[in-house]
Order: sequence, then C-alpha cells, then structure tokens
Amino acid sequence: MERVTNWLKRVEGHLDGWGKAAWIAAFVLGFILFWPIGLAILGYTLWSGRMGCWKNRRKHTSRASGSTGNTAFDDYRAETLRRLEDEQDEFKGFLDRLRRAKDKAELDEFLAQRRRGTGPEGNPQAA
Repeated sequence: MERVTNWLKRVEGHLDGWGKAAWIAAFVLGFILFWPIGLAILGYTLWSGRMGCWKNRRKHTSRASGSTGNTAFDDYRAETLRRLEDEQDEFKGFLDRLRRAKDKAELDEFLAQRRRGTGPEGNPQAA
C-alpha cells in the first residue's frame, strides 16, 4: 500500500510540474480508459484546488462583503444592495401574480370548453 501511495505522490508531483494541461490530459485519458478513473481524477483536481476554479471565487466573495475603509462608499453600496434586493422581491411577486393570472385564465378557458362540450382542440367530447 505504501508503494502505491508513493507512486501516486510522484505522479502528482510530475503533473503539478507540467501544469494544468497535464491534469486535464490525465483526467481525459482516465475517462477514455475507464470512466470512474477519469471522474476520480477530475474530482481530485477540483477538490484540491489545482484548477484554481474555486479559489478565486472565495477571494471575490470575501472582498465584496467586507468594508472598503471608505464609509461613504460602504453606505452607498449597502443602500444600493438593499434597493436591488427590494426590487428583486417586487419582481418575484410580479412574476408570481403573472403566473397565477395565466393559470386562472387557462383554467377558466378549460372550464368554458368543458361546459360547451368541446375538447381543448375544439372537437366534440365523447361522453
């Protein structure tokens, strides 16, 4: 078991030395040979941060939520974010009312067709 672990560490070191392209080639080759191997390599590269995909996101989110040191700008930003959240809530409410109105119109049309004795396509219904 120790031999396998040492071999994997050596391979990891070589791939790190060659860069992201080597890691991408490794998981593509893994998918070609046997898909669980490719999936495992892909998961490892993303989980370990070797692709750098998620590391940058953490930096941006922490920077966006912290203070800039300029109180006037911080107040402006907080007010703008609050206003945008309020607008988003209003828009979600509008979409909900729009969906309800559409659903009600479709139900009313269905019930009217049913009272007339015709199907949705205008054909007489069989009783």
